Amino acid sequence: MANIAGQKRITRLDIEGDIAILTFDRPEKRNAMNDQLISELDEFFSAPPKEVNAVILRGEGGHFCAGLDLAEHEQRDPIDGVFHSRNWHRVSDLIEFSGLPVVSVLNGAVIGGGLEIASSTHVRIAEPDVRFQMPEGRRGIFVGGGATVRLGRLLGPDRMREMMLTGRSYGAEEGLALGLAHYSVGAGEGLDLAKKLARKIADNAPFSNYLMMQAIPRINDMSRSDGMFAESLAAAMSQTSDGAKEGLRAFLEKRPAKFR
Repeated sequence: MANIAGQKRITRLDIEGDIAILTFDRPEKRNAMNDQLISELDEFFSAPPKEVNAVILRGEGGHFCAGLDLAEHEQRDPIDGVFHSRNWHRVSDLIEFSGLPVVSVLNGAVIGGGLEIASSTHVRIAEPDVRFQMPEGRRGIFVGGGATVRLGRLLGPDRMREMMLTGRSYGAEEGLALGLAHYSVGAGEGLDLAKKLARKIADNAPFSNYLMMQAIPRINDMSRSDGMFAESLAAAMSQTSDGAKEGLRAFLEKRPAKFR
């Protein structure tokens, strides 16, 4: 990945076969978020390497992302603030809807904007030292990276409101129970599990992966009847795809399917 405007990169990309490992590499700041980090996420998810079929997102130095870098926070007028927030929304949508499944390894601080990024990923793994928190109420600010939509749906609006009002934090087991994480593992075990899950997901039929990532959250936005209709379209499209044909042949021939 090329430098942006000559800046030292604060993300690191490693590719293992068809799995990309994208690492927030700003450990001295607990991988706090700034405009450069958003730009580098934008750069990767806008044009990922063609050989990549799944992504692992993680943080260097014992933390995933400690949220907004308040030391670099700029005061913006209201119009600029809206555009800034909407750009974060756009990049978060890229993470969720680019077509690549994203597995995140969550340890240490997963706070504010870091939790907003994590909630854009498709599979979330929590290590024992993780701390999920939305402390905006104690900073006199409000979320701007999509939390009221994504996190509000994971937690429910009532619990998210309480979390923001009080600055309450959750650990790995609580996060697992609440839906902030899908897996809870031992210390240092997150990346190994992420690689296993990314491999498993990357070996699925590409189009069925695509439909699961694209259709399910959108159907959740629809009325019951609209969602049922959209589901029927997705089912019909998947069942006539090359992936479905290979899956059926593999089942009948009693062998593992080879979708790629």
